[in-house]
Amino acid sequence: MSKLATAFARRKALITFITAGDPSLSVTEKLVYDLEKAGADIIELGIPFSDPLADGPIIQASHQRALKKNTSLAEVFRLVAKVRKKTAIPLCFMLSYNLIVQYGEDKFYSECNKTGVDGVIVPDLPPEEGIRGKGQVARIAFVAPTSTEERVKLAAEKSSGFIYLVSVAGITGVRKKMESSIGGLVDRVRKFTKLPIAVGFGISTPAQAKEVAKQADGVIVGSAIVDLIAHQKFKAVANLVSALRRAIDVA
Repeated sequence: MSKLATAFARRKALITFITAGDPSLSVTEKLVYDLEKAGADIIELGIPFSDPLADGPIIQASHQRALKKNTSLAEVFRLVAKVRKKTAIPLCFMLSYNLIVQYGEDKFYSECNKTGVDGVIVPDLPPEEGIRGKGQVARIAFVAPTSTEERVKLAAEKSSGFIYLVSVAGITGVRKKMESSIGGLVDRVRKFTKLPIAVGFGISTPAQAKEVAKQADGVIVGSAIVDLIAHQKFKAVANLVSALRRAIDVA
């Protein structure tokens, strides 16, 4: 059983997103350990890119801060190798397909397997294109509320690890209210796959996380965490993740 599968089998998964290199790679390393200690089951590392697809202002700004520190994909691979000496928590990259092409696709997946990256999320690579993943690296596909039934089925067939279900049409960001149709969206996807379904985009409070966890197998929180990091509120990050964990556990 893969580490991703083990995480979902253990309990409803809390998946946290941070941008690698924001505000520095050394802080990112510490955040990985802090997030795990606070209750995260899986951590997504955003790889900085000049024009991140689907990301709202909060995460876009984090990419710009990391790029100003010259954070590169090669450096993030070195960070993962370092982190792997201390923790086995599942780590997934979220990145533009352009970065994979520039790095070299075979080299990229080889390095993922070598360093211990468990999954790859490529927002700008539709399920019709590309590969499932290579070696131990899962290819995690997006499903959106606007996806046709044919697209949902294709994404389910091409995915491994879990399905990333986008809660709303649009970009990432903190939202005051969650869509009431999440349960229906989850049911649409479940018709085509036995993979765990994790819901992201807009989830920022423990109450929202609890509601989503009643329907889905995992809850993804990014912008709310990244916003706290932007303001150097690292203790608040751990407190938020702990609160999210408690809320999900009683869903």
